[in-house]
Amino acid sequence: MLTMKKHLYFYRLLLLAVLLAASLFYALAQPGGLNPDQEESGKKTGINFLENQWDTAMRNAAAEHKYIFLDAYATWCGPCKLLRKTTFKDKDVAAFFNENFVNVSLDVEKGLGPELASKWKIHSLPTLIVFDAAGQPVLQSIGYVKPEDLLAFGKQALSKKF
Repeated sequence: MLTMKKHLYFYRLLLLAVLLAASLFYALAQPGGLNPDQEESGKKTGINFLENQWDTAMRNAAAEHKYIFLDAYATWCGPCKLLRKTTFKDKDVAAFFNENFVNVSLDVEKGLGPELASKWKIHSLPTLIVFDAAGQPVLQSIGYVKPEDLLAFGKQALSKKF
């Protein structure tokens, strides 16, 4: 009888742990999540993205002689939301990418998104791609990345600078 009570206790703890993990993931995936889009001062934080404006990004990159950093996402993608809530909000990441790239975020299911996703053979999300000012891919990463890994990715892309 004591053994059965231990098993029941273990399964209850396991269920509680799963529910807590699911709740945390759900909170991170929601707008505002655990890391709101704005600081207390009211200023936006993080990487400054042009939202679904590929043509504008191309023009800006050519005018500023910069590479384009593309975040390809879908609204239902949990890892995409997590990138926006964490990695893209990191102050060092934001400073580096805002200084060195024209940043564009593209929903692969809306507007030009499906056409461009097909052209670039995007099959997994999130997909991060650095393009030169002519729109040619330079470097690509798939999946969630930590801030330090995104910084390394950006520096690697810049080392291929034209």
